[in-house]
Amino acid sequence: MNENEIAALVVNSAINIHKKLGPGLLESAYKECLFYKLKKLGLSVEREKAMPLIFEETKLDCGYRMDILVENKLVIEIKSVESLNDVHLAQILTYLKLGDFKLGLLINFNVAFLKTGLRRVANGI
Repeated sequence: MNENEIAALVVNSAINIHKKLGPGLLESAYKECLFYKLKKLGLSVEREKAMPLIFEETKLDCGYRMDILVENKLVIEIKSVESLNDVHLAQILTYLKLGDFKLGLLINFNVAFLKTGLRRVANGI
């Protein structure tokens, strides 16, 4: 399964979660629901995946943690904020670059329609 196929499953799952729960919950609630739905689909899913920084050939644990990594290919960063901003974009771009991943999804559940809270982010490897 490629990144786009995985992303389609994730987006569908996120939309279903949003339709059932709506906006206004904590980020952690949406993260747990999405993790559960993706596992239920039989996907390989890791939550709070540590992302070390390699500096001068030394692996440093700087506290970077991806919200969800799917099939070791797709990075998902979940938010529940008034609006996405440049810091959120920079965060997912950092994960993509550090992990050499091609695609990520930045999902803000605190919106009336989830479509407006979705952002595909590609790494220009």
